[in-house]
Amino acid sequence: MWGLCKGSGGKPYRTVVDTTGPAYRCSCPSRKFPCKHALGLLLLWSDPAGPVALGDGEGAPDWARTWLADRAERTTRKKAAPAAPADSEAARRRAELRAERVSAGASELEQRLEDLLRGGLASAEQSGYSLWEETAARMVDAQAPGLAARVRELGAVPGSGPGWPVRLLEESSLLYLLVRARARQAELPEALSSAVGARLGLPVRAAGPPLRDTWLVLAQYDTADARLTTRRTWLHGSGSGRTALLLSYGAAGRAPESALPVGLATEAELTWFPRGTGWRAELGERFGTPAAPSSRPTGVDVTEALDRYGQAVREDPWAPHCPVTVGPVVPAPLPDRRGWQLAAPDGSAALPLTSSAVAGPGLWRLVALSGGAPVTVFGECGHRGFTPLSAWVEGSGDEAVVPLG
Repeated sequence: MWGLCKGSGGKPYRTVVDTTGPAYRCSCPSRKFPCKHALGLLLLWSDPAGPVALGDGEGAPDWARTWLADRAERTTRKKAAPAAPADSEAARRRAELRAERVSAGASELEQRLEDLLRGGLASAEQSGYSLWEETAARMVDAQAPGLAARVRELGAVPGSGPGWPVRLLEESSLLYLLVRARARQAELPEALSSAVGARLGLPVRAAGPPLRDTWLVLAQYDTADARLTTRRTWLHGSGSGRTALLLSYGAAGRAPESALPVGLATEAELTWFPRGTGWRAELGERFGTPAAPSSRPTGVDVTEALDRYGQAVREDPWAPHCPVTVGPVVPAPLPDRRGWQLAAPDGSAALPLTSSAVAGPGLWRLVALSGGAPVTVFGECGHRGFTPLSAWVEGSGDEAVVPLG
């Protein structure tokens, strides 16, 4: 689709959108991507009675046809380009050097954790955050960004409020387990070894044949720290029944460019990462435009949801949660009114919601959607509770997926 948008200058901005990407191009000087003019064009198109319709390029102005042709040509060249020859010997030496650095960093962190427990957890509150930041910087130097991130999280626990010693002991134990697993990684089963590498932050690539399916975008949310913005997108394959996690990244303060419309389904190819790296996949070629889904994942009961998390922890002891669709359930306050839960309609079982979910606006969207009646909820089930990410009402005639993030 394409259009002209009147701006502050003398000439209108030329805006064009390729929905198969999606991809955008606008002549405005905005540094945001997509810009507000492209979003406005999409908003007009989303209205069935609006003035914008999709076209195949015929009748488009020259500037729109040129951009579409250039984009198609780049895609063709990228597919046809031969892979650059790799210097296998140099790559092997780099991998060996990194492995040595990671092992040395893990060994240093192991000693640091032993010193912490030997001196008592109270010392963590007295020493402050600077010591943890220094340790995290050393893990970065050791090329183990996964360890660095976990150390920073550990350093923030003493200031996290009542009950912090228990949380510090839990997280320290998991981190200690990880550095000990690194020392014996060569002896571990393949899937567990891959999980250890992923938690250390070692590079891993998607491999294997791509799976083409119609993927429903169940949820999408961003997390940010001082260095990076991470976007997590959960997909469900209507034909395969598989759940996939897409990760994309942006510089601190900027949202990643990759975005998919939550609640719609798109036909695409996904390539999975090795076993032991969770549900992570890489998005490949997309076909057609996003459309309303023909099906949604079937909800499971509370017991099955907990069993699935148990299975995830057996395969990856550091997994903070696993994706699961639970339903029918009813959102309800806990008996002591200090939290919320997703309860089975007959009251036989319930999943407590995480504190972050209770504090966020998504809880009230979920309560409003339910109105006291059962709903089906997709989210992340972990040891701290369940975090709802989207929901819908089965058999209502309008089973649209409502994002809660």
